[in-house]
Amino acid sequence: MGARDWRDLPRAPAPGAPVCTAGALAEPGTLGLDLNGFPLLLVRTGIGLFGYFNACPHQHLPLDWRGGRVLSADERLLRCSNHAAGFDAATGQGVEGLGQGCALIPVPVEETGGEIRIGST
Repeated sequence: MGARDWRDLPRAPAPGAPVCTAGALAEPGTLGLDLNGFPLLLVRTGIGLFGYFNACPHQHLPLDWRGGRVLSADERLLRCSNHAAGFDAATGQGVEGLGQGCALIPVPVEETGGEIRIGST
């Protein structure tokens, strides 16, 4: 894939684009969405709201391809459902297994007025 900035990815949404209502994402939890061909994974933990381009760096399959439970019980790790690569939920950095040495591509998201939108930074 090569791109490391979400804005360089095909079909990247514009900053400010609506994603979903805030209530659509459990706390804690994850939610995989397709924004007009752009796969987005939202992550809510006790420390914040995060967004990632929903593609594991190894096979470019969505992290939740084989099921929606990709957030660990302690809310620290995202685990690829295809081959169990572990990524830090707050940073996207690979920390376990095949995730080591690579990272998810972060997408800024913000929650305002009961909506989650694409952020600007």
